[in-house]
Amino acid sequence: MERVWVSIGSNLLNPKQQADRAIWSLSKLPMTRLIDFSSYYRSLPLGDKNQPDFLNAIIILDTNLSPKGLLSHMQYIERKQGRARRSRDSLIWQPRTLDLDILLFGKYFTYSTELTIPHHGLLNREFVLYPLMALDNNFIFPNGSVITDIVKTVPKNDLDFWQE
Repeated sequence: MERVWVSIGSNLLNPKQQADRAIWSLSKLPMTRLIDFSSYYRSLPLGDKNQPDFLNAIIILDTNLSPKGLLSHMQYIERKQGRARRSRDSLIWQPRTLDLDILLFGKYFTYSTELTIPHHGLLNREFVLYPLMALDNNFIFPNGSVITDIVKTVPKNDLDFWQE
């Protein structure tokens, strides 16, 4: 099985409920086992600030699915929870019911229009780094960087625990 780190984000239609459902759905995927997940965090939106704050979390899975197989399942979960995909350009930093991204997938590296692993924003997004560090403060990225060193260079930008 491969160890996989997935980010969860939501800022529409009861984000906590969206995240809870996503974690449950991911834990029920075939050939996949839920290992752990972070607390829920509140983050400011990227880009257009005229939208609700985001709920973010990290989930760790072990899976025998391929990266593209997992991506397909994740996009199905997003659609099932009300995510409407449009052109790639219109998706960037817009409000959404659910956003699931593969951050890391074992030792896989892939760069395509469908999927990039490691995720392109992995090392510079507070809403990914701080929940990941809470899960494993000794985490080492594929480039050899240690998470505690990386977070020193990334401001929290008002990141805080999610409160209803």
